[in-house]
Amino acid sequence: MKMELLGGATVVLLVCIACLLSFAAWKGRSGKGKMPPGPAPLPILGNLLQVKPSNLAKTLQKLSEEYGPVFTVHMGSDPVVVLHGYDVVKEALIDRADEFASRGHMAIGDRANNGLGIIFSNNEPWLQVRRFSLTTLRNFGMGKRSIEERIQEESDYLLEEIHKTKGTAFDPTFMLSCSVSNVICSIVFGRRYDYKDKKFLALMDNMNNIFEMMNSSWGQLYQMFSNIMDYLPGPHNNIFAEFDALKAFVAEEVKLHQASLDPNSPQDFIDCFLSKMQEEKDRPNSSFHMKNMVTSAFDLFIAGTETTSVTLRFGLLLLIKYPKIQEKIQEEIDQVVGRSRKPCVADRTQMPYTDAVVHEIQRFISLVPLGVPHTVTKDTNFRDYVIPKGTTIYPVLASVLSSTAAIFSGISCHPVLASVLYDSKEFPNPHEFNPEHFLNKDGSFRKSNYFMPFSAGKRICPGEGLARMEIFLLIATILQNFTLKSVVNPQELSTTPILSGIGNVPPDFQLCAFPR
Repeated sequence: MKMELLGGATVVLLVCIACLLSFAAWKGRSGKGKMPPGPAPLPILGNLLQVKPSNLAKTLQKLSEEYGPVFTVHMGSDPVVVLHGYDVVKEALIDRADEFASRGHMAIGDRANNGLGIIFSNNEPWLQVRRFSLTTLRNFGMGKRSIEERIQEESDYLLEEIHKTKGTAFDPTFMLSCSVSNVICSIVFGRRYDYKDKKFLALMDNMNNIFEMMNSSWGQLYQMFSNIMDYLPGPHNNIFAEFDALKAFVAEEVKLHQASLDPNSPQDFIDCFLSKMQEEKDRPNSSFHMKNMVTSAFDLFIAGTETTSVTLRFGLLLLIKYPKIQEKIQEEIDQVVGRSRKPCVADRTQMPYTDAVVHEIQRFISLVPLGVPHTVTKDTNFRDYVIPKGTTIYPVLASVLSSTAAIFSGISCHPVLASVLYDSKEFPNPHEFNPEHFLNKDGSFRKSNYFMPFSAGKRICPGEGLARMEIFLLIATILQNFTLKSVVNPQELSTTPILSGIGNVPPDFQLCAFPR
């Protein structure tokens, strides 16, 4: 019995010593001229007691109230510097873009892509492939009229699917995913897929599952403790099977392209990459090889589908929750576009209210509230602190404030947020879904430097132009042809994300579409 007590006391003593050493090391690293301040971490666990994986944005907001706009939290044993507020995010990502341009540690992406592709890679190989990808996308119409025509063509297929519902309730998730995905598929693979294609629908399901898993508590725990969780069973391992299924699909498409490639007449992104591989076949350490092509095509495929389709899904939810806003959009469509032709990008300047609603949807939902992680490639002096080389940076775009205003306002079920997209100085009553945030008093469109849903600086989303075009055109086209209604009392609809990690996942809902 004495031996057992002695053994237990030894364990407790060792834990206490470890905590004291961790606290001493933390004190030595933080403060002016050192790392930014933050809560003291525990050994291995870091700040898990303060940072809740189920809602990172909310807990980071609370910590910013205590430690200021630049502070440190430990995700597991790794320190992460959090930037909170427009001024500090702008200073890092725009004013000092070169120093903060590298991609930060994202455990799921790092394991899935192994340093390849566009989204999760760094350094010279990333730069070469990103430049090549942007040039190729522009050559195939990104930001030009040709891609607008592809979106308009795809919108016809979407309208056809909505017509098939005949006014009955339906979940728009897969329709929107198929529509958006087909636009990027036409650029990457040179083809579109039928909305009933079982293989294509399975891929949409894969992408939906990846987005949800990454933002679940398991996904956030994996981000914090990947070194341990790599060896443990659990739901976090399922996400990599989803990644593998998507990459297998891309690899199949690559094989088909290899068999039909005409280097003098490339038809899509894969053809261009194959031709670039042929050009650089004798160059040692070229970034253009088969694994990087599959990963890069995969990155474009998933990035060009999921974020835009989720934004549209959130958008339709907001439009059925606020039917008067929907009516005002339809009035503007009838006045500017009419019913005899399709909406086009050129209409946007003549449709300030619709444009404001599209911007407000993206601001309000704050799809990626923590921003995609960055890092510094050398020891960096920032404000009063020094951020060590390799430290992950979270440029927070939106985070939760403690306030009861939203709960009792009767206007929104969404929590009150702060930081860039929810800065109350720029967007009065930021917790309200209000298109007037992007309108001047005379009804003209109001631009805002705080509008950063695609991040900012050198790591801004390369598909920003395409996404903006798709969101505007698809919403305008749907409302030109249909009136959308909720199957429940609109006031009962919740717009609060069901999962909130690095990204926000919308709640499930159904709607009815009645032809106009």
